[in-house]
Amino acid sequence: MSEIQALFRVLRQSADGDCVVAIENAVGKASDRELCRINALDFAAKRGLDEARAVAAFLHASRLGIFEMSWNVLCPYCGGVLDASTTLKTVNREEYHCALCAVGNHPTLDEMVEVTFTVSPRVRRIAAHDPDTLPEAEYARQMFWSSGVDLPDDYEEKVAEINIDSIELPPGEKAVLSVHLPAEFIILFDPVTHGTQFIDVKGEPTHERQTFTMIFNKMRAPGGTVEMRPGPLRLSLENRSGRRVLPALWIANDQLHRLFEKRKPFLTAKRLLTNQTFRDIYRTDTLDVDQRLKITSLTFLFTDLKGSTALYQRVGDLAAYDLVRQHFQVLYEVVAAEGGAVVKTIGDAVMATFATPDRALAAALRMREEMARLNAERRNEDLLLKIGIHIGPCLAVRLKTTARTISATR
Repeated sequence: MSEIQALFRVLRQSADGDCVVAIENAVGKASDRELCRINALDFAAKRGLDEARAVAAFLHASRLGIFEMSWNVLCPYCGGVLDASTTLKTVNREEYHCALCAVGNHPTLDEMVEVTFTVSPRVRRIAAHDPDTLPEAEYARQMFWSSGVDLPDDYEEKVAEINIDSIELPPGEKAVLSVHLPAEFIILFDPVTHGTQFIDVKGEPTHERQTFTMIFNKMRAPGGTVEMRPGPLRLSLENRSGRRVLPALWIANDQLHRLFEKRKPFLTAKRLLTNQTFRDIYRTDTLDVDQRLKITSLTFLFTDLKGSTALYQRVGDLAAYDLVRQHFQVLYEVVAAEGGAVVKTIGDAVMATFATPDRALAAALRMREEMARLNAERRNEDLLLKIGIHIGPCLAVRLKTTARTISATR
């Protein structure tokens, strides 16, 4: 048995069988592009898999080393990936600037951080493991655009229609492009360094050659806007970034915006932090102690056993302890089944989080049913559950005193 076969054999012991089969088939047969930054929700939808089970399968597969998980900070407007890392701990800036959209955004875990999965090179080597070897269009498709951007099948042809000129520039090299500027708003953009320059072309056409110089480096500084007239342009480019760059001149018209306007659901950091499988696997590895990450809306569910002190006195410590433990197990199962996660327990109380309020309400109703079932089996009313639900903004933090990843309301 090969190492890869052994990994999938272990995965079958912890993940849904149908999901494991689908993942194994993809690893063996899918194209390189399909195995780069996989959108777990889209993967499940296209194969008719249960969404929650598919996410759990990818999480278990990542823990085994079959996939590499990536936390990508996104521009909420164009869907571009502004930063990518193997851990959420690196999301530590007050603001992330999208050069293409010329706008800064405060990071939130709701829709600005996606979680994707790329096949590990130990399992299968794909082109994206060496991104500087990807052709221009494939680099933008696989490395710049997020998994939530539903790019058209004829993406390359659509880009060609708005592309005035482009070039692949190795590190340390210089190049000159001679182009004719139309009376349009032009964007000079490099998807590697995110270096950007806006060119507002207007006024009377000219036959005199205009000149402009662009230097690409690691600073990602905003480029601003320059005005030019329609006509010839001598564009000097210099690459000081230390890696290959792919600058292109795009016409910023409606066709450009239509490239990335169509979206599909993707796995957000918020949803993953409220996933029981994720919390069970990664526990305190998610956040640094000093991080304060915003969530614009999260649903909290709180439970508490009514009269638990009297219960211990009535049935005895040992019997009451077993009953309370049984009630915890039921609550954990209900929360996980409804797509939530238990953040912490305090005495006989539970604090759980859900991405949406409807899932929390469904969990609350199921909890009541389960407590009624347990009481019916015991022919008493010992388990009386008090349940509260709160919805609002919060911070995802890790407290020093508990060394536990939690979500705290403001």
